Order: sequence, then structure tokens, then C-alpha cells
Amino acid sequence: MTRSEQHKLIQELKYFAGKMSREESYAFEMMLKRDKDDEDLDEASVKQLEQLHQSYAKKKSKQDVEEMWKRMTGGKK
Repeated sequence: MTRSEQHKLIQELKYFAGKMSREESYAFEMMLKRDKDDEDLDEASVKQLEQLHQSYAKKKSKQDVEEMWKRMTGGKK
């Protein structure tokens, strides 16, 4: 993983830090500090970062957004 990819994942996860468990939050804080110091993460940390990103920062598809809009507007398009 490149430095820029690592930084992007960490920045996206900042918004979800409050939802993380104690262990996940602690690990994320350590990753955040290492990112701030411009250090690369080791393999185990990269794997954990990717797992955190998959579980918290899920991408919404266009279909998901359209379905949510339909529910909010009463089924009208």
C-alpha cells in the first residue's frame, strides 16, 4: 500500500472513530499517530486498517442511494 492510499483510508476512518470498539479505537489512534509522523505502517497494521475501512467506511452504490431517496420521499421518484 502506498503512502497516499494509507493516508486516504485513515482520513476516511476519522469520521467513524466514535463508533469503534475500545480495541479498534486504540489501534486506529496508533495508526493516526504514525500517519501524522509520516511513517509507513507494517503489514499487520495495513491489514487491520483495511479491515477497519471495510467494516466502517462502506461505499454506497447508486442503487442504494436511490432506494433511500424513494423511502424518504414516500416512494415517488
